[in-house]
Amino acid sequence: MGQVSDAVVQEQAAGNGGIIKNGREILLQAFNWESHKHNWWSNLEGRVADIAKSGFTSVWLPPPTQSLSPEGYLPQNLYSLDSCYGSLQQLNSLIQNMNDHNIRAMADVVINHRVGTTKGSTGMYNRYDGIPISWDEHAVTSCSGGKGNKSTGDNFDGVPNIDHTQPFVRKDIIEWLIWLRETIGFQDFRFDFTKGYASKFVKEYIEESKPLFAVGEYWDSCEYAPSDNRLSYNQDKHRQRIINWIDSTGGLCAAFDFTTKGILQVRNDHGSTGVNESLVISLTSLVLLEQEAVKGELWRLRDPEEKPPGVMGWWPSRSVTFIENHDTGSTQGHWPFPSDHVMEGYAYILTHPGIPTVFYDHFFDWGDSFHDEIAKLMEIRKSQDIHSRSAVKILEASSNLYSAIIDDKLCMKIGEGPWCPSDPEWKLAACGDRYAVWHK
Repeated sequence: MGQVSDAVVQEQAAGNGGIIKNGREILLQAFNWESHKHNWWSNLEGRVADIAKSGFTSVWLPPPTQSLSPEGYLPQNLYSLDSCYGSLQQLNSLIQNMNDHNIRAMADVVINHRVGTTKGSTGMYNRYDGIPISWDEHAVTSCSGGKGNKSTGDNFDGVPNIDHTQPFVRKDIIEWLIWLRETIGFQDFRFDFTKGYASKFVKEYIEESKPLFAVGEYWDSCEYAPSDNRLSYNQDKHRQRIINWIDSTGGLCAAFDFTTKGILQVRNDHGSTGVNESLVISLTSLVLLEQEAVKGELWRLRDPEEKPPGVMGWWPSRSVTFIENHDTGSTQGHWPFPSDHVMEGYAYILTHPGIPTVFYDHFFDWGDSFHDEIAKLMEIRKSQDIHSRSAVKILEASSNLYSAIIDDKLCMKIGEGPWCPSDPEWKLAACGDRYAVWHK
């Protein structure tokens, strides 16, 4: 497909309040898999000032609705916001504090599936009697035990999957999303497990509820060589599938750049399977083999067209880059980034185009050194006005060295190989274990 022109979708994306057009976002995923155990809304409120000072623009919060799983990913009563993370009152206080600090709250929108309150004709809990949005079995896809239509995406096993082809379902979801926006105060949305339903519905939900920014979790398996089961160098098919999904939302929704994560950490475990939180599947026993890119395959970070090899290289303004999240890392560890190379990962995504995301654990739980180094890279990104569409000139991409110039304002390297820019006008701005950043 090649690089996508933003002009094609800019008019359609106007409803995003200029956030995508501006391209100067830095996101914080403000939870991990264990956060529900720690009075989370109140805990986060105590960190809002630091979050704002560090320069985050939007904070992705865990699912706020009542759920059969404490993590929030088995929702039931969508209008009940008393959850294991705290009370509605505590959530309101947190969001108000974030607003006062000019930080947007991002809701984790789990609308692929919903657990019922009453058994239907098949014996599954796929009726929603006695709670708001009291659907019957016709709101559930036929392939997950309901009386609705066939799913328009992948099935999420073990729970009733919502049939988004039903007009009454979409009407109720839109009303709920608008309620989250206008009454609760969420300004941004993160759509969970978007492989489960057609992207055209995400487009409709964004058009009608008008979040300022939206990102989808389209977690698809990377490309692997059948001969030796190693990650293929060419991941064009993988990133094309993500880009096709973004394009089908009219460009209104960005997507997490799983391609870039996969290449940065190259693992031989087929970990990018799209597994979701409530699936009863154990990936933690997978044997992690071979090398990571950051451990000796940095040549992978330059594609045949001299561009970054992820979604970042083709549609950077819709690429939400990240190192880790609550699924891939935390106590789940489905697809973890090598812990001794995390700062190299941040040195890459915080100096490059795309919309970078920082994981809570790295920023707040790994000690002051990680916090301060990440905050310093964020400060450099902002001071040098690096944004989602910044131009990248890759200088070196070998086994143990990657270096690049971004917008002719910033120069960086990662890897064990020695390197520094030859022009004396470049001044060292930050450095750490196997990374360095310069600016003029």
